[in-house]
Amino acid sequence: MISFCERVRLVVIGLGFYFGILSLVTAELPFETVFKDDAKFQRLRQQGENWRKLPLGERTAAVGRSLCGTPYKGFTLEIHDCVEAPSINLTGLDCWTFFEVSLAFARMLEEPSAHWTPQSMLKYVERDRYRGGKCDGTYLSRLHYLEEWFADNHRRGLIEDLTGQLGGVRVNHSACEMTVNWRSYRYLRANPGLREGIRKMEARVAGLGMLHIPKAAVASIESKIRSGDVIGITTHDSGGIGTSHVGLAYRDSEGVLRFMHASAPRNHGKVVLDSRLSEYLERFSSNAGVMIGRPR
Repeated sequence: MISFCERVRLVVIGLGFYFGILSLVTAELPFETVFKDDAKFQRLRQQGENWRKLPLGERTAAVGRSLCGTPYKGFTLEIHDCVEAPSINLTGLDCWTFFEVSLAFARMLEEPSAHWTPQSMLKYVERDRYRGGKCDGTYLSRLHYLEEWFADNHRRGLIEDLTGQLGGVRVNHSACEMTVNWRSYRYLRANPGLREGIRKMEARVAGLGMLHIPKAAVASIESKIRSGDVIGITTHDSGGIGTSHVGLAYRDSEGVLRFMHASAPRNHGKVVLDSRLSEYLERFSSNAGVMIGRPR
């Protein structure tokens, strides 16, 4: 006997084939579920003409800077018990959704302004967020780990992973957070059968191999980092090194390379333009180093 969620998934896929729908699940879930805060989107859109001629990285950083002050809100991607769908929630951002929506909005600005719509932005989120650029309606199609996001987006030419070029060293790699803390994830609580798939995914991610730039070396390479580069923060844990946080590089008017990110409630509790990147890394003993990806 198949589960309720599996029946829902099959119905969604069937409807997609019947109607010729490319983005199956956004057609299934109500739009107000997959996109929140149109007013903020429209405010961003009004600034689009000022940003569209900037290089992609600077454009991404400009969008991110405009999002500073947005409250931190975790688990906004857990929008349904069964169906996975590209989604955007501008009312609150966590570290992943902050860099992701900044980049998606910046990419969208390359299109004619008539195409600057929530639907277009969702298309760019789908392209970056899901393995191979396609959401198939299942939770396992999402890139849950930042190190796999780097690998998948680099393979598809959406970013250039600069970690190795800038002195990255190979580390013992671990990826087990979702298996250990499955109760924190709505889809995993509602679908026990997904946990084995997550475990296999984590084993595959752990086997990818991983480079990072140790935090002691970051100050020496800050001059080579540009505004809008994606900065993945690596962390010491019991199994080696994993990823724990992410944000964007931002070079300020004085030339200082700063870290812009959605900071958890125990710290700032909102999107902030933080201190110099190397200083941020030294602030927390758990920080091990960085990965650097340049949007393309």
